[in-house]
Amino acid sequence: MHLCSRALDIARNINTIFLKMKIQEIISELESLAPLHLQESYDNAGLLTGNADWECSGIIIALDTVEAVVQEAVEKNCNLIVAHHPIIFNGLKKITGKNYVEKTIITAIKNDISIYAVHTNLDNVSNGVNGKIAAMLGLVNRQILQTKKNLLKKMNVFVPATHAEAIRTAIFNAGGGYIGNYSECSFNSSGEGTFKAGGATNPFVGKKGERHTENEIKVETIFKEWIENEVVKAMLQAHPYEEVAYDIISVDNPLPVVGSGIVGSLETALTETAFLTLIKNTFNLDVIRHTPLTGKMVKKIAVCGGAGSFLMNAARASGADFYITADVKYHEFFDAEGKLVIADIGHYESEQFTIDLLFDILKKKYTTFAVLKTKVNTNPVSYFI
Repeated sequence: MHLCSRALDIARNINTIFLKMKIQEIISELESLAPLHLQESYDNAGLLTGNADWECSGIIIALDTVEAVVQEAVEKNCNLIVAHHPIIFNGLKKITGKNYVEKTIITAIKNDISIYAVHTNLDNVSNGVNGKIAAMLGLVNRQILQTKKNLLKKMNVFVPATHAEAIRTAIFNAGGGYIGNYSECSFNSSGEGTFKAGGATNPFVGKKGERHTENEIKVETIFKEWIENEVVKAMLQAHPYEEVAYDIISVDNPLPVVGSGIVGSLETALTETAFLTLIKNTFNLDVIRHTPLTGKMVKKIAVCGGAGSFLMNAARASGADFYITADVKYHEFFDAEGKLVIADIGHYESEQFTIDLLFDILKKKYTTFAVLKTKVNTNPVSYFI
């Protein structure tokens, strides 16, 4: 009897924790994978309706948020929709229900449904949309097809030699010091710092009104620019000086795990027709639009989910034998120039496994939480075969 009561108490505690989970906790998990800072300038990722402080009753994952998906969320008692595509791209001047966007927003607001979009920020991380496509095709030795620059900064901070390790540790714990797959990276140089403390100061070392010379270490380290506030705050909290001498410099080096598209290789080379068959079967396609076959064996593959015409030159320059993407216009097919095969498999079709990607991430994190894949097919395009 005692054991049964104890089990009931544990169950109640778990249920209480579950009921008190905020939508913000799910958002934080998503943004740790795909920071909002990485979305393109034209995008509108993030929380679009609802309130991050609401308690979450369940999650529906979809590629698109349409009214039927919102109704599905209501029926399944899920008050959070996590979608790849933002339902709101441009500003809404009126919400009268005259189109599918306004109808969807009205239905979501009336039913207290939060909508969160994780779009080009998920496209721009190596383990995001394109990483999932590459994994479905079995590509190895994967790299970002077109890396992004101006996303890194470097901090130089001067600290007493006795406290250099504490400063390094604080910066690393805040997320600084990563270079590719290496962590806790820094460069340290020794020197002498001088200062004279004024009358209103409380110096850590030295005396007021006298010049002091201190053995110091200059600690240099790299961090991603969107965590600058956290890194600076951690450094200042760990630093013993009242006035800290430090500077932050923008760095042009590309961030190797952030950017557009993925390029990788097949384990075993295939003929072009065999690879087209692999694509068709993997993505459950009725049709593939593609440029003329080149007659070469296929080994190196570039991919970009969704509209990827902007990466044509990068795909060709990478030496890829195939470039898989969507929304290619007629004249853009000429960009293949006989050097590779461009395969347009459809926008929805190329990104369909994003639902599985997000489901796996959230289901693994929230094992007792209602995380569901939408049953609504939101593909607006049909094919007559």
